[in-house]
Amino acid sequence: MSKKILKLNKMKKLILLTLIALSTNFANAQWQQTNGPYGGFISCIAVSGSNIFVGTYGGGVFLSSNNGSSWAAVNTGLTNTDVNALAISGSNIFAGTWGGGVFLSSNNGSSWVAVNNGLPTYNNIHALAINGNNIFAGTSAFGVFLSSDNGNSWTAVNTGLPPPNFTLVNALTISGSNIFAGTHDDGVFLSSNNGSSWAAVNTGLTNTSVFALAISGSNIFAGTQGGGVFLSSNNGSSWAAVNTGLTNTFVYSFVTSGNNIFAVTDDGVFLSSDNGSSWAAANTGLTYPYVRALAISGSNIFAGTEGASVWVRPLSEMLGIEEISNDGNNIVVYPNPANDNLTIEAPQKATIEILNIEGQILKAINEADIRTTIDLRNFSSGVYIIKATTDKEIVTKKFIKE
Repeated sequence: MSKKILKLNKMKKLILLTLIALSTNFANAQWQQTNGPYGGFISCIAVSGSNIFVGTYGGGVFLSSNNGSSWAAVNTGLTNTDVNALAISGSNIFAGTWGGGVFLSSNNGSSWVAVNNGLPTYNNIHALAINGNNIFAGTSAFGVFLSSDNGNSWTAVNTGLPPPNFTLVNALTISGSNIFAGTHDDGVFLSSNNGSSWAAVNTGLTNTSVFALAISGSNIFAGTQGGGVFLSSNNGSSWAAVNTGLTNTFVYSFVTSGNNIFAVTDDGVFLSSDNGSSWAAANTGLTYPYVRALAISGSNIFAGTEGASVWVRPLSEMLGIEEISNDGNNIVVYPNPANDNLTIEAPQKATIEILNIEGQILKAINEADIRTTIDLRNFSSGVYIIKATTDKEIVTKKFIKE
């Protein structure tokens, strides 16, 4: 048998083993219920470093600093515990409530203070978004308000939006200088001047009850009530429905991870890795499908439900990140898990890249020596990917930073 045929057979075996590994990985992958918070409707999740905050209807805000192993209520000063929205800017956490306006905590949720000067007397806050020093609040009937002083004062910024007393803003998202607002009955509006004026951007949006918005690169996704997901790749100038694989068209929330987008429906969580062209259910282990909020923290994705607490799942299980190479033994990575330093040994000089679980390159070394030590002290705890490229092979390996 020729060397060429032997090499081909070896490659076929490698591909087969890789496919088996992927199949096994997905077969064993599933959601796990965390230890709370129990009994409440979880409406929103926000992440700051290793801290995960969830907002609930009736129970206020809960905090976990150990990936959901335990949760504690952090409601001192939060006189309204029906929390619709959370947003974080540096050390400041903002909570938007149903009927109580906006509250601010500057000490990790230990205490809260109302910051409602300029907001309507009875103000339901449905959405919060932050762009630099500017905080935008979407309300249930009075459009959008802007604060540029940490919530100490608010100003209505509604020029171009439908008339007041009718404009329910369900979602806000920001891309550079563009702010998108998703409304309950009037579709999507765009402002490119910090909210000073708005314009409807609804061409192709055949369902204008928009409940969720998300941005991934140049793509904008709109989740609607009954129309599924719509995609715009031209800043909202036109939209197209992207619902292949969705079994439910009531979309409540999105979260993105690199080129992957997760959507929440009444049938649970769906994942698309091709910009919404196709969707697949990602619900294994999720015994309660009524998810209302999603967030990513480190290497995990968290799902908040309508009454069955928070669930967690490793992103690597869902995105199928595997170690693949022609001969992975030629590249050695140690120690794994690592603390302060990671050493990579290769048989020849290589280009080395460290990526996060979302596929973003965090560090790159060209023409690294055959033995290279990388300082990890500025890396957060979590799962990372190391990619080593030589003129003979490309190797990707996972490692854990403790």
